[in-house]
Amino acid sequence: MKSLSTFFKGFFDGRLMALVRKEINQILRDKQLLVLLIVPPTLQLLLYGFALNPDVQYLKLGVVDYANVSASRELVSALTENQIFVVDSYPATEQELSRQVETGKLTAGIVIPPEFRRDISQGKTAEIQAFIDGVDANTAGIANGYINQIIQQYSLNLSGTPLKPLVKPEVIFLYNPGLISSWFFVPGVMGFVLTLIGSLVSAVTVVREKDTGTLEQLLMTPAEAWEILLAKVVPLFVLLMGDVFLALSLGRVVFGLPFRGNLLLFIAMSGLYLFVGIGVGITLATISKSQQQVVLTAFFINLPMVQTSGAIAPIETMPTFFQVVSLLNPLRHYIAIVRGILLKGVGLEALWMHALALAVIAIVLLTVSVNKFRSQLS
Repeated sequence: MKSLSTFFKGFFDGRLMALVRKEINQILRDKQLLVLLIVPPTLQLLLYGFALNPDVQYLKLGVVDYANVSASRELVSALTENQIFVVDSYPATEQELSRQVETGKLTAGIVIPPEFRRDISQGKTAEIQAFIDGVDANTAGIANGYINQIIQQYSLNLSGTPLKPLVKPEVIFLYNPGLISSWFFVPGVMGFVLTLIGSLVSAVTVVREKDTGTLEQLLMTPAEAWEILLAKVVPLFVLLMGDVFLALSLGRVVFGLPFRGNLLLFIAMSGLYLFVGIGVGITLATISKSQQQVVLTAFFINLPMVQTSGAIAPIETMPTFFQVVSLLNPLRHYIAIVRGILLKGVGLEALWMHALALAVIAIVLLTVSVNKFRSQLS
């Protein structure tokens, strides 16, 4: 028992803990760094969680109603009932409607012909014309689908004699029954925020030693290179784990993100990914000469990581080449892990390949960063 207490006393009074305390005091005195750890993750998670929304709502609709009867007004009401379309104007002619769509004032427009009521009363098919702004192909495709679906349902309700289909699909949505888009985007934004903040903070912390000239002072300390580096990594890791819990709390409270998996597994995988971010940051710091250079280099690396990670767009929609390259992207594996734990509630038995890839990438990055940092100290 006495030997154990002597060991802990020697450990906490040793060089490593002295360096750790020095780094903690330095971080706490740096108000800008503390702001960087709290404000950007909060703003980015809120901004991207709300902004990255593929749901189509409140599309501006123009209506040219030549018939101007109750049936045509019911059709317009059906189109706007679910707030997918909002009537923004009632142009007098088709030419005026086309011009408003052309100038971007309207996203879509419909033209109801004068014979609309006559055709319906005679049991004929009443044809209406639709205009859709096709600049945004995704929105145009979704708007087209909504218009066809709403008009088809309106036609069935109007006729009162729907045909009995030979095949009737029953659709069940797994893991996200309400198709809430933020549940897809927020885990990706969490990974993006941790990547950006982890790499930037660790890189700036190390490169500051060069700018202030304290790197030479570290050379004169009776500490090994690994002790100096570990003293920098430990406080950063603890602070960045705070960002993990901050991001998770915002996702739960603001966006109602479910948590169906194991909390300890989530913490362990997030901690593993933080080592990836720290490894990227230290590597950038060793090849950069100033804080400005390291920030620019970090953005140059982080943006492609985000774009090929599946955080914003599904990986399946990417070209085959980028799908293969994304296997080397640690952010892709971390996002798959977060979505698997939070939304699906799966464990390591389903995520072990992503966890293994993340561990290999972390080891490689930390090995490279340690060797380059040691060479600089030498």
